[in-house]
Amino acid sequence: MKQDGDAAVNVPPCFISNHEGFRGSIKNLIRDFVVTEIDVGGRRVTAASANQTSPCASSDANSQSSAQFKEDSDASTDCDVDATPPSFDLSVILGQSVSEELEQFVLTLKDETTAKQELSLGCFPDKHHRANVHRVVRHRFPFLMTITIQPEIRVREDPDYRELSQLVTEDEAEDFFRFIDAKVRGSSYTFGPDDSKEHRTAVHHFMSRRFGKLVETKSFSDQGTTAITVRLREQGRPKKRSGEERKEEEVYTGFTLRKENLETLDAISYMAAALGVLPSDFTYAGIKDKRAVTYQSMVVKKVSAQRLEEKSAEFQKRGMHLSQIRSVGEPLRLGRLQGNHFDIVVRDLRRHGTSDTHFSAANAHTRLAELVKEAVENVEARGFVNYYGPQRFGSSQSVQSDHVGLALLKEDMVGAVRLFFTPEEGDDPHSHAKRHFLQTDNAKESLAMMPLSKAKERLMLRALNRYGTGPDGCAQAWLSLPHSMRVFYPHAYCSRVWNEAAAHRLTTLGHKARRGDLVWRQEGQNKLEDAGETSLPQIHVVTEEEEQQGAYKLGQVLLPMPGNTVTYPENSMGTWFQERLARDGLDKCRFRVSSLKLNLPGCYRPLLACPCNFRYRLQAAQDGRGEVMGGNSRSDRQLNGQTGEGKQDSVVLVLNFDLDSSCYATICLREIMKCDP
Repeated sequence: MKQDGDAAVNVPPCFISNHEGFRGSIKNLIRDFVVTEIDVGGRRVTAASANQTSPCASSDANSQSSAQFKEDSDASTDCDVDATPPSFDLSVILGQSVSEELEQFVLTLKDETTAKQELSLGCFPDKHHRANVHRVVRHRFPFLMTITIQPEIRVREDPDYRELSQLVTEDEAEDFFRFIDAKVRGSSYTFGPDDSKEHRTAVHHFMSRRFGKLVETKSFSDQGTTAITVRLREQGRPKKRSGEERKEEEVYTGFTLRKENLETLDAISYMAAALGVLPSDFTYAGIKDKRAVTYQSMVVKKVSAQRLEEKSAEFQKRGMHLSQIRSVGEPLRLGRLQGNHFDIVVRDLRRHGTSDTHFSAANAHTRLAELVKEAVENVEARGFVNYYGPQRFGSSQSVQSDHVGLALLKEDMVGAVRLFFTPEEGDDPHSHAKRHFLQTDNAKESLAMMPLSKAKERLMLRALNRYGTGPDGCAQAWLSLPHSMRVFYPHAYCSRVWNEAAAHRLTTLGHKARRGDLVWRQEGQNKLEDAGETSLPQIHVVTEEEEQQGAYKLGQVLLPMPGNTVTYPENSMGTWFQERLARDGLDKCRFRVSSLKLNLPGCYRPLLACPCNFRYRLQAAQDGRGEVMGGNSRSDRQLNGQTGEGKQDSVVLVLNFDLDSSCYATICLREIMKCDP
């Protein structure tokens, strides 16, 4: 089996069962690996039907682990999420030339003595598209006014911004206008310390004159310094926000997304740009594999079903097929899924230690069938170590995402940026642009070299070009990414620690529940809904008497994901966590990066996971190519650089099973096959 980059180093070599296993390869073709989301009602989310119920929905194995305290769900509700929408690459929505012209226009504004200069962004016949262009440009450049002379949109400097920037710093003026445009009722914004009463009076007067119906201001003193706090009035309404705009914000459109060889967040970025909305306007229950065909539910805000239908053909050219398009009443929530169904083809089957000998003869086929049967029965009965898979740590071969996450948790913004821009080997345009930035520190030149498809890198480089490459500029670069992208890196680090903890726990304490282990309370091991979505899980510490009685099984043992709200085991594992974090300099870490609005509460993850609804079959390779995953499609192209037509396997193994959310099929396969995926 093959693996993305060097991510295998983050998945320790520790297994539950002791069967022999076998070797093979996965993801030779994209259609060899199909992931179908299972919603909270137990229905598979497919393009053909939204009503297919997974037989695993009511199984005992699934019920036991469905009580898992879902990490992504809690992270999305407990973290200090940025209230303002994230900016993104305007070159996609406006076009490269207009975007560059807008950037140049912004630079020349600083040299002009008049605010009457205007720039045309072009014509936008669709009113929904126009509204979203206004919103995106104002968020990216809060000091600009956007004006519609149908169907044309023009921009000019906002005179209110110019006046305010003469009273406070430019950064404060920009942040204030973003605060005004975000329109979060009951929110507030505080300017920096200001010990001059005369100056504070001037700011108060400006706010009253220009925004008096919208905000109220007051000076507060704290520890010898005084600052002005601005609060949105409860009944206030931002200027220029019409009833039609308010109505548009209440529009939600649900759909099923089928994507091929595409990251979930990259798919969202492309759709957002084409629709003229922000990536944060898309909601989903979970992130799916890139190197696969995947089906999942999504909801987009401020886009009608009709407009989404109109764009479907364009999306299909980029490997995204939209179906089940319909109006819905609310967004999706991260973590609101029961799990995923997997349809996987394993090719190039052979025994361990016989890399060049394929199973082709009848007796070899019989032995292979015995190995597969033994492996499947063991994993069905005992499960597998619930490691986070290689996808959790990114696909980079040079620097894994967990290294970037560690730097962020240490609040080393510059170090984290430089790790993020570590290039791969080779001289492709992406790596060349990264290498140029590290060598020259010139964000502007690196941005010009960076491919348009690399949305995250371009966002970071734009911010670095604007704010500089020092600690503050690097912090702004991280803030330019959506919250879901920022938090991915610290989560990757915590996942690596969890994986190491799981291996250490099994190696040192064995395969039984021990005194001091954490488990779910037995009366709480029902479905997640029984405990209520907002209540904390009921964690119980195993006593010595319970260990002797065998009151708990290994499958009930939990390990904490590091965070600021979790309880650690009260045995040698508790000490291990302390020493492990201290080794990385995090012994006093609060798992909160305030400057990036990141908060990691932590979670509890079952030590073992168990597949359900497991089926498998061995069949002729030719049948596998045409029958398993469906007929001809663009997904037939190769992923691992191997020539499918040039190699005729005698048999392939087809696997079908369900896993709970946040469990990895590649890790399940690893236990079955006894080799790293």
